[in-house]
Amino acid sequence: MAKVGLDGHDVGARVIARGLLEAGMEVIYTGIRRTPEQIVRVAIDEDVDVVGISILSGAHMALIPRVKNLMNEAGAQDIILVCGGVIPQEDIPELQASGVSQVFLSGTTVADIAKYVQFAVDTRNQKSDALK
Repeated sequence: MAKVGLDGHDVGARVIARGLLEAGMEVIYTGIRRTPEQIVRVAIDEDVDVVGISILSGAHMALIPRVKNLMNEAGAQDIILVCGGVIPQEDIPELQASGVSQVFLSGTTVADIAKYVQFAVDTRNQKSDALK
């Protein structure tokens, strides 16, 4: 779970992180004001399955695709990228085209986020197993 850029409002991110922990997931929260480079470095170093970005600043169209591009450049295409926060509906298709697996809008329940994350990881693992 990460807060990218200058966005310092992290209550939502902390609530989601706590909810995912309670759902039985291991969660690493990087804290606020992280660069895309820092987020990708932590994701790779910690061998995560999913990077979740919470963003409220309005800079999502610049920062989130940058995170995905850095993940791809680092050979971490298998890490699932999700995001949420204050994101206009009209921006969702472009974020998904850039490689974001799912966009969670304000009001999405923690249970729905946990359910999606588990589904996405299971699906990725099944595809990986089928290729072996």
